[in-house]
Amino acid sequence: MPVHPQGPERAVVKLVVSGGFGVGKTTAIAAISDIPPLRTEERLTAQSEPVDSLDGVEAKTTTTVAFDFGRVGWDLPDPVELYLFGTPGQPRFWSFWHHLAEGAFGAVVLADTRRLAGSFPAADFFEQLGLPFVIAVNRFPEAAPRSLGEIREAFDLDDDVPVLFCDAREPDSVAGVLLALVQHVLDTAPAAPTALLDA
Repeated sequence: MPVHPQGPERAVVKLVVSGGFGVGKTTAIAAISDIPPLRTEERLTAQSEPVDSLDGVEAKTTTTVAFDFGRVGWDLPDPVELYLFGTPGQPRFWSFWHHLAEGAFGAVVLADTRRLAGSFPAADFFEQLGLPFVIAVNRFPEAAPRSLGEIREAFDLDDDVPVLFCDAREPDSVAGVLLALVQHVLDTAPAAPTALLDA
């Protein structure tokens, strides 16, 4: 799984982690990042209740207002460094999405079966942008079970878009999602390595 490349020769890959409000984007980046993640979280207040619905995530007390950032080094087998940018989930902050997606290699759309529709806009955004993405369904203990086929149908996805389950709290599970995304990009967009930057 994650390793720390020691040599100077390494590629840098930018990935975006997106999805609806409260699906686990901040948690996923924190779980796998080699560095303390940069967070732009603020406490939810009574003033935000009319615009930030907590239906299904009533225990949530904070929200991302700009972006999250994490970094992880891997051998794939060549040294590569993944820069992970997490988007805010609420519609009032969607203006950040275009900036965060600029120069990205691909995207993960996290979803919660309790609030699947909350992640539809993220999938639509990356589809319209032409950026390869995968759907990763975060397994919340209290969520009703849904099959991957049901989730694919709900998102109205093309057959080649990977859909998988994950646990955003577990580094190995998040790593599996990122590996699935990288493989999907390489399988569907042969020119994608042009998005790599020299570190």
